[in-house]
Amino acid sequence: MQEKGQKSICVFCGSNVGSDAYEALAYSFGQQLALNGYRLIYGGGGVGLMGAVAKGALSEKGEVVGIIPDFLMRKELGEVQNTELIKVKTMHQRKAQMADLSDAFVALPGGMGTMDELCEIVTWAQLGLHQKPIVLYNMHGYYDPLMAFFDSMESNKFVSPANRKLVLTGASSEEVFNRITSYQPQEVENWLDRTRT
Repeated sequence: MQEKGQKSICVFCGSNVGSDAYEALAYSFGQQLALNGYRLIYGGGGVGLMGAVAKGALSEKGEVVGIIPDFLMRKELGEVQNTELIKVKTMHQRKAQMADLSDAFVALPGGMGTMDELCEIVTWAQLGLHQKPIVLYNMHGYYDPLMAFFDSMESNKFVSPANRKLVLTGASSEEVFNRITSYQPQEVENWLDRTRT
């Protein structure tokens, strides 16, 4: 049960660990998340960086809520010692519940699933469906190419400057938490306004 006033951070990250350097940082981020008084909302798996961040939070007695589709229970080893495990039917339900329960979003390194979750939550912000901070934890420069691509979207006028600012970055856990605590919601532009220059 979430304590009154407790904030929740949704973490998107890989079901693979990548290199050892990523796994250690994910575990440490989970620890810092708990030590800073945040509840972890995540995809519910016990494998990869997902498992590492959850185990890190649990090691510091943090509250961990996993949300996982039934069909991924075996593949992602969903039976880990989460504080709460919510089983859903579809990936869409998983993402919607993760968003509803969270006050901020952090993307650690990951693959296509992480990109899907990240891009959807950014799109929802662009559409004005939420005003929650979205931060990339740029471990070892992992997200440098993606940030360059976002910059290219802006320079080619597919993304407005205001909407480009919806995605923040931090190179350390401290920077990530600072981005969240200092976040000021952006005024959302009408991205379909054809009169914009």
